Amino acid sequence: MHPILNEIGTVFIPVRDIARARDWYCDLLGVTNEGEILHGHLYVLPMKGTSIVLDSKIFAEDHIFKVPAFHLNTKDIEAAYTFLQDKKVELVTGIEHGHWFNFKDPDGNLLMICMC
Repeated sequence: MHPILNEIGTVFIPVRDIARARDWYCDLLGVTNEGEILHGHLYVLPMKGTSIVLDSKIFAEDHIFKVPAFHLNTKDIEAAYTFLQDKKVELVTGIEHGHWFNFKDPDGNLLMICMC
């Protein structure tokens, strides 16, 4: 058996304010923020599949995602785009090729939503 598995366990996102980031991401994903902030700087988002961990200890301007490190899935790209417009989220692109778009979180991390 190979000692390194071919799967991703967690993606860490650098954030300035852990409580504010927790609330923003939970609202974005439509999940409750029932979990606790760990060690004063970590919050594990309740995800299906690969985990996302928000971490305020690793935040620095040069650590934010300047390109998307992953994408969030949607079954309706138009509805996802409109949802973020209505929330006044900073949209970086329009819907590209009818398939994906980029946006920023409040800390400036570049994220992507893509049709699955």
